[in-house]
Amino acid sequence: MILKASRLALAAAVLGVSALGASAEGFTPENPECIAPANPGGGWDFTCRQVGKSLQDLGLLDKTVQVVNLAGGGGGVAFAEVVNKRGDDNDLIVAASTATATRLAQGAYPGNSMDQVRWLATIGADYGVIAVAADSEIADLPALLDQIKNDPTAVSVAGGSAVGGWDHLKVLIAANAYGIEDVRTVKYIAFDGGGEAVTQLLAGSVQAFTGDISEAKGFVDSGDIRVLAVLSPDRLPGEFADFPTAKEQGVEAIGANWRGFYAPGNMSDEAYDAWVAKIADLYASDSWKETMAVNGLAPLDLQGDAFQSFVSDSVAQIQAISKEIGIIK
Repeated sequence: MILKASRLALAAAVLGVSALGASAEGFTPENPECIAPANPGGGWDFTCRQVGKSLQDLGLLDKTVQVVNLAGGGGGVAFAEVVNKRGDDNDLIVAASTATATRLAQGAYPGNSMDQVRWLATIGADYGVIAVAADSEIADLPALLDQIKNDPTAVSVAGGSAVGGWDHLKVLIAANAYGIEDVRTVKYIAFDGGGEAVTQLLAGSVQAFTGDISEAKGFVDSGDIRVLAVLSPDRLPGEFADFPTAKEQGVEAIGANWRGFYAPGNMSDEAYDAWVAKIADLYASDSWKETMAVNGLAPLDLQGDAFQSFVSDSVAQIQAISKEIGIIK
């Protein structure tokens, strides 16, 4: 079975869309809270903590956003908590990403669907990376993929999403683009968040890491890991310019992970509009543009109804991809 890279790229690289959030007055959360559906150190944790801090720094919130890490089920534990127990909480937002849409598309949150929550806004998109430990003998992406092609059992790749999740799909995009026809042979090990996956890489339990550039950056800066490839069409600017793309190494693989938030399904319209407006104002600020540049986030500006439609389309696309590779029937 051959995985069509063009369809994967189409579903992965959905960037450059813009929608402006409407201004909303009259609602201010009394005890703002953000659930990061993974352990500390991953992309969802980054989303909650960085946005929470920025909202307060910009004066868009006058209280500190409490960040709660609620790992499990590739985000499913948090999703069920919101749907079943906190469906009308106006103070609550939850970090989400392409990984969330992937799990929903594959029916991995039993009994739950995307329509049970309200989709707020994006804060940018995070290009995928494939990395190894800094002292690894693997020189570049083709060398890693050659090892996988020659003996799939010899290489384990760790990621922060479940089997069939977005981190898994990213390494499959690269494997298929390199000519590995049966991508089901790629050995992927799932962990609850990118931070835990990198920890296992450093411990020598796995040979490579697949994740996003924002969650990898700290480990690159500390000298623990080395990025083999960024799954972007061109080299990223600034301090990320030294990271080679998969494309320039002859591997036509692109993978972008949007980052944003959903809210409880019964959140009031007033609260929903206010949260949408706050995140829109954050996104439009100069300070957030600097944060995006520092953390390797690419532009993706969607709020409210536009974001709701975007997620719906993403779920449909990922369902088609997952059927193609046999993850779902």
